[in-house]
Amino acid sequence: MSDGDASGSSAPGRTVQERRGGRPPARDGRAPSGTGGASRGTGGLLEGGLERLRGVATRDLMIGALFIAGGAVAVTVVNALTVQVDHPHVDAWEPWVWESTSALVVVLLAWLPWLSTAGAPPDMVREGWRARIAFVGVHLAVAAIWSALHVVGMMSLRLAIYGLADAGPYEPGPAAEVYLYEFRKDLLSYAAFVCLFWILRRLRRTEPTHLRPVSFDIRDGARIIRAPVGEILAVSSAGNYVEFWLADGRRPLMRATLAAIEVELESYGFVRAHRSWLVNGARVTGLEPEGSGDWTVELGEVRAPLSRRFPEALARLRG
Repeated sequence: MSDGDASGSSAPGRTVQERRGGRPPARDGRAPSGTGGASRGTGGLLEGGLERLRGVATRDLMIGALFIAGGAVAVTVVNALTVQVDHPHVDAWEPWVWESTSALVVVLLAWLPWLSTAGAPPDMVREGWRARIAFVGVHLAVAAIWSALHVVGMMSLRLAIYGLADAGPYEPGPAAEVYLYEFRKDLLSYAAFVCLFWILRRLRRTEPTHLRPVSFDIRDGARIIRAPVGEILAVSSAGNYVEFWLADGRRPLMRATLAAIEVELESYGFVRAHRSWLVNGARVTGLEPEGSGDWTVELGEVRAPLSRRFPEALARLRG
């Protein structure tokens, strides 16, 4: 990519698609069907996931762990008392050891669903079939690992406690059977934790931010275009690049994924209105219904699509 392409010194009216040899978008800036909105490749998905992990908030982990710990205590008490009633021949202390060791390991492993939710949030299922497959694959793999660590951890603690108490051997049964039995339950717990961390993330995104960045560096190859954040009207996907729609009419390109840019700008009022568009909520001048639940976002002379698949974006832009 040459510097002249992204700096606006190319022939007037030339679009990103024309500079890249593809179809030009409509004059209002909206990408025609089949361009710019396609699912990202596996490389883009990986890059987007890594970028999300770089922006992960440890506060979400702390708050989430408190909720998980509270739930674990409640489950421990209920289950231990239930076992005591249903199995009176069992020593009274044993159910408490079984349940408390499981609960302790669950809390200690809270960081795993926290990280997986940050890297593959439920929002990504709206970004195309590749993103949906990646989302399911990531969380099934992490859930299997999380359950294995849970089983190994709690069994190790129980063996140690039984040994210290000289209470005889603790025999949990065949490892494969124990894992499959626990995995069925752990899968539900893992899904609940993903939902918890996703909700915390969304709540954090809606918090007002008082400190605004003065500018955003658009890295166009070796060049840096320093644009005031308030002058960025929208950002759209353009293959392996993103295109910045600036208030002065410039449209520089940057090699990045839209997901990566969203991580950097979402806390400053930028809203994902379409799988291939981010819009600056502070620069919206109008909303026009297009039928079937879709809308057009007006940002001065720039018009961006708002998909019906992003109802929360419409709610935020309406204020």
